[in-house]
Amino acid sequence: MKKILMIALMMVTVNAVFAQDAISKFFTKYQSDESFSQVTVSSKMFNLFTNMEVESKEDQEVLNAISKLKGLRILAKENTSDARALYKEAFALIPTKEFEELMSVRDKDKDMKFYIKESGGKISELVMIMGGANDFMVMSLFGEIDLKQVSKIGKKMNVEGLQKLEKMNEGGKKN
Repeated sequence: MKKILMIALMMVTVNAVFAQDAISKFFTKYQSDESFSQVTVSSKMFNLFTNMEVESKEDQEVLNAISKLKGLRILAKENTSDARALYKEAFALIPTKEFEELMSVRDKDKDMKFYIKESGGKISELVMIMGGANDFMVMSLFGEIDLKQVSKIGKKMNVEGLQKLEKMNEGGKKN
């Protein structure tokens, strides 16, 4: 029985590492390319936000949600002719067995897809891929994620695309 449990645990661990590695490979491939903008926020930075004094209940809720985040990575390229190719490449790396499509948005010349990794009713990662005629962005937010607060966090941190999550209702469906 112990052997079966150990094998199951190892398989879950390997699958989780593979899923993160697939997305990390994309970031690693392009992080030294100076034509991309790159943002990385560590858990320490999120913890510093929680030390701020707030006046409203809504701001306190946002800070509580931020305190559960472990990191944020964004890789973006603007005014480029290869935005659609980058979108397709990043989209192909999403391990669909590990991630579930949360929402898809087509807005003028941009396509956005949101994916979540969920286990035990808790979201551990949110991935957003956005590609347009001239712009591309991939974002990975990880930690303990409350989707109701992610849109508000995105507004406060000025992360394009996260405000689209406002269109989600309680059941995780698009309004």
